[in-house]
Amino acid sequence: MLAKRIICCLDVDRGRVVKCIKFLDPRDAGDPVELARRYNAEGVDELTFYDITASHEARSIMLEVAARTAEEVFIPFTVGGGIRTIDDFRAVLKTGADKVSINTAALKRPKMITAAAERFGSQCVVLSIDAKRRADAAADAPKWECYTNGGRVPTDVDVVEWAQRGEELGAGEIVLNSIDADGTMAGYDIQLCRAVADAVTIPVIASGGAGKPEHLHRALTEGHCEAALVASIAHYSAHPIAEIKSYLAERGVPIRPTAFPP
Repeated sequence: MLAKRIICCLDVDRGRVVKCIKFLDPRDAGDPVELARRYNAEGVDELTFYDITASHEARSIMLEVAARTAEEVFIPFTVGGGIRTIDDFRAVLKTGADKVSINTAALKRPKMITAAAERFGSQCVVLSIDAKRRADAAADAPKWECYTNGGRVPTDVDVVEWAQRGEELGAGEIVLNSIDADGTMAGYDIQLCRAVADAVTIPVIASGGAGKPEHLHRALTEGHCEAALVASIAHYSAHPIAEIKSYLAERGVPIRPTAFPP
């Protein structure tokens, strides 16, 4: 059985890592490269950087942060935010990043997923989906809508249907961001995770709401996800990566150790 992954998510705004609640009210959490170095040492499996205002403000991608990170860490990392063209994909990968995440551009130009997968391989293409529950859906039959521009713009696109199409177009994995749960530390949206994970065959990564190790356990078991993103609990040292991994391993979740024996 493949090991489940723990991924630290660093939301970057103008060169600083910030943490929001439901995509709003950012508060400073530190320097992105310093945090990346710390998480690499602590044994996290991967890193993800999102420039959370690049698409909304039509700014260029954060190539400098990516290049500096590549010099400091030795684990896979993904960069997203402000990706608009295949040339942007190429520029990010040339910095040393392993994957590129797209959201807004993919919804506007779905064929970009296919073009990137054909050029660089599906393993490099991460489809990021910002999902919010639809208020008009029944409580026992929830539905979710895709949002773009950092969770600011509704699209009327169904999340599950878009995830399926993204896989068909060539995405290698999906990061599923719950706007409703983001930053609350009250747990992932397990219904959302399971709905998408059961609808596709590519890995789904739970994102939004992690507040304690139990939440990751639920996402990786009940939510059927292959990986879980953490932010607040790691940035503010509420639960170190080693503690989270130990909790999961003790409960039978296949997980990579934080350190390997000599």
